Amino acid sequence: MPATLSLGAHVDSADPVTAARERDATLSQFFLGNPQGYKGPEFEYSGGAEALKADAEAAGIDLYVHAPYLINVATTNNRIRIPSRKLLQQFIDAGAAIGAKGLIVHGGHVDSADDVDTGFDNWRKAVEATDLKIPLLLENTAGGDNAMARTLERIARVWDAIGAASGSDNVGFCLDTCHAHAGGIALATAVERLRAITGRIDLVHCNDSRDEFDSGADRHTNLGEGLIDPDELAGAVRAAGAPVVIETRGGLDGQRADLGWLRARV
Repeated sequence: MPATLSLGAHVDSADPVTAARERDATLSQFFLGNPQGYKGPEFEYSGGAEALKADAEAAGIDLYVHAPYLINVATTNNRIRIPSRKLLQQFIDAGAAIGAKGLIVHGGHVDSADDVDTGFDNWRKAVEATDLKIPLLLENTAGGDNAMARTLERIARVWDAIGAASGSDNVGFCLDTCHAHAGGIALATAVERLRAITGRIDLVHCNDSRDEFDSGADRHTNLGEGLIDPDELAGAVRAAGAPVVIETRGGLDGQRADLGWLRARV
């Protein structure tokens, strides 16, 4: 583990540099546009992408972009998969324009009637079809029987499929602690088991969970206030040794408190 972890939060995209400073953080994660829509990236920052890149570099703030939730490159539905691939490339390009360290994207899913193997192969095709100018970070998800990245077994299969694609060396992994807990992956051994599959953890989303283990419910809460054992939560962050983003409630005050909770333990 590095002597000092890089910590930050998911913030508004209008000014992620100031948001990091307000949280005494060294990174910011944000959406570039509506996370629930198919519209392409939008730069709210004054001066646009070029100014954001320059100002973040000058301030020593690392930037991470979270892709829209609607992206699902695994699906067999052409009306979703094709726009998803297009959006994926657009957000990779936008992330590159601001010097982002990575684009985080969920694993997606197939419909209940579909063969999950098709979803894994669609991931391979998507990676081959995308110019990965910055790292693409696949995030584990909390629920869904047909999800690509909920269980360790599914993560292993999608990782094998991605590994067969040209460009796969620029695909990394984002561990979400709430999603792991809700998805049935024990945090006490999650980092070790995921590294055995992926060989890497590039980013951690450190979130507590409002729900029971293996509930399938994606409901974050503030650190120490949920149902994840605090020692296991801190231990997973410590073991991963990767940059950390908190995605918790309470705005500036809530996130400052959570970052303080984390600093005290790791």
